[in-house]
Amino acid sequence: MDTTARRPRPALYRPKTPLTLLLLPPLLLAVLTVTTLFHISTPNLYMLYSQCHARARLPFLTHSPLLPSFVATPLCYTASFFTSALASLRTLGPMAVVFAFVAGLLAVSTVESARICNAPAVLIAYPAGLWLVFDMVGGAVVWELVILPAFFKRGREIVAARWSGEGGETAGREDPLFGEAMRHLRRMAEIVAIPVAVAVGFVVPTVVMLVTGWAGAVLVWLFFPVWVAAVRAAVRSAVMAVLRRDGEGGRSWEGSFHLEGSRVAVVGMYALPVVCSVVAQGLLVWSVFVHGDDRKEMTRATSGFVFVDMAFVALTVLYWMVVEAGWKVAAVMAAASAVLGPGAGVCVGWVYRERMVDLDRSVTVVAVGARSGDASPTEDTPLLR
Repeated sequence: MDTTARRPRPALYRPKTPLTLLLLPPLLLAVLTVTTLFHISTPNLYMLYSQCHARARLPFLTHSPLLPSFVATPLCYTASFFTSALASLRTLGPMAVVFAFVAGLLAVSTVESARICNAPAVLIAYPAGLWLVFDMVGGAVVWELVILPAFFKRGREIVAARWSGEGGETAGREDPLFGEAMRHLRRMAEIVAIPVAVAVGFVVPTVVMLVTGWAGAVLVWLFFPVWVAAVRAAVRSAVMAVLRRDGEGGRSWEGSFHLEGSRVAVVGMYALPVVCSVVAQGLLVWSVFVHGDDRKEMTRATSGFVFVDMAFVALTVLYWMVVEAGWKVAAVMAAASAVLGPGAGVCVGWVYRERMVDLDRSVTVVAVGARSGDASPTEDTPLLR
């Protein structure tokens, strides 16, 4: 029986659906994002930049002889922008929710960068540069015009490589980029390196920034993509050097690893963003419904800009899930976000997405880790693992 009729492929994996058509909504979202942000921008935001250009703010930065003005002024503006957004207990909870959402997205994108199948895609495999652009200037537009198209393009490349043979035979089955292990992490050490990198490189600077509200803490936080990449590389190298092999006959930490094949590894990978999201939800309830409104005009302008920008990021990610995994995964992500916060929602949705992504259930492929003596695969055997 052909199960494809009962379970249609997501839009990304339908060869007859042009990629340009799938990229049209993100393009329209980008136009809408720029238009909306321009519309809600106030003179206060422009004056903030003028103050930095005139060296009237953050003198330790704008008057530094080590930094030219074309570097010091944008850094001053960005640091002052976030300092103003955090200068109120009323915005503490909503901003914490935003940062927890970023933590979830950061964990997800870092996991994807470690997948075997994404190694040739530079924008996916090395996300630090894009995260810096997103953090400093790009915002939602980076997700709409760069990150999402990069993942869509890579998904189509994998589909084309696996299904280019005649008579339904897959191509490149011996190639790990397109074989049964293509969704594995390149190194088992990543299950330790990625959570530690997200914790040390992003969560710790974020907590310090939220607690202190100091411009210096904001400046350190702004470079979190660099800290995450550096900590990840250091921890991964240390783990592979110290734990070459997990016991006699055990698995090498230098070898590949199927993350979703281990519940412990999945929980360890996404636990921190989920916890941060739940805590942020509690702060949101406290700051909005319990604490009085102590926002000043500049805080309203800057925090409102952040909230609108991140709302467009959330819409982009939701569209991503619909196209790549179907509306059920998007619904699970939305429901989890409503209850646990968007940071937890994106992690829960991503784990569910990994179970749902299946190019063609009518093709039988041996499951990952299956040995010659295992039972024969059936049409229900997952293809992407």
